[in-house]
Amino acid sequence: MESKLSDFRNLLTEKNESSQISINNVDLKLLRVFKSVVEAGGFTSASHELNIGLAAISKQVSDLEIRLGMTLCSRGRDGFFLTEYGSIVYQATLELFSSINQFRDRLQSSRNEILGEINISVIDNTITDRQSPITKAVRQLAHVAPKLNIRLQTEQLDNLERGLNEGRLTCAIAPVYEEKSEFEYYFLYQEESQIYCSNEHEFFHLNDSDITIDMLKNAKVINHSYASMHHKNKVFNFKNSNIQAVQIESVAMLILTGHFIGYLPCHYAERYVEQNLLRPITSESLTIFTRFCFIIKKGKRINTIIKLFMDALGIQSES
Repeated sequence: MESKLSDFRNLLTEKNESSQISINNVDLKLLRVFKSVVEAGGFTSASHELNIGLAAISKQVSDLEIRLGMTLCSRGRDGFFLTEYGSIVYQATLELFSSINQFRDRLQSSRNEILGEINISVIDNTITDRQSPITKAVRQLAHVAPKLNIRLQTEQLDNLERGLNEGRLTCAIAPVYEEKSEFEYYFLYQEESQIYCSNEHEFFHLNDSDITIDMLKNAKVINHSYASMHHKNKVFNFKNSNIQAVQIESVAMLILTGHFIGYLPCHYAERYVEQNLLRPITSESLTIFTRFCFIIKKGKRINTIIKLFMDALGIQSES
């Protein structure tokens, strides 16, 4: 199976039969800018991230298109999107920079100096979880490798998994509702969630013992699309719920209306409980636990940088 780099070379040959352009002559700086534009979702967002003017970014992408002899993207009233050539060049760019990082890693390891980059993604709304090792681990990584470029971002689960598959992300820390064959999982901790109602809900001033199973079954419960689909609690029929939410924050917003009950991680709900805005309906039969894992793409080489980060997270790797 040919790689995207092979596709890239084939495209260059097709587009430049009379004057072949070697991939070695493509300016890496222009490719980096193009990569940032794609990952930011457009020129405006990329200009903020790169701290470069919009006109300068547009010119550099245009220069790259001229260099390669192909149109990479469309930008205008219809928004930003990649052409077929642009998609291939982007994937090839990811492979190219991954190879450069591996080359740099092998050279620098012999000098005891760690250079390169690591792109880490964390599921959103976990900063309040005291169990999460991410802050401590990044602090340790930055101390051990002060010249390392560290990029940390929060994403929803589907975007996070897509980023790992595309090679845009080095690794991720996220809840695992089901294991997928394309990833390797390393257990970190368990997140506890309970069912909550707001101070506007009829359950709020009742004792837990007065809230019966039938009352819970008849309550309007929020179908949190990721979590509800996989936990094994049989009190609620989430599939029949017409109230749906994707993010934790949107679940909290719906609960705060007073019309609905729903599951929230205990660490996330704590601030609202302290303000007397929410209360948990506590019962062992209602409590759910979700595994959080360190995730990498299966078959990915665990290089020095990844190994250091795994060590900082307290994970024992075989490599």
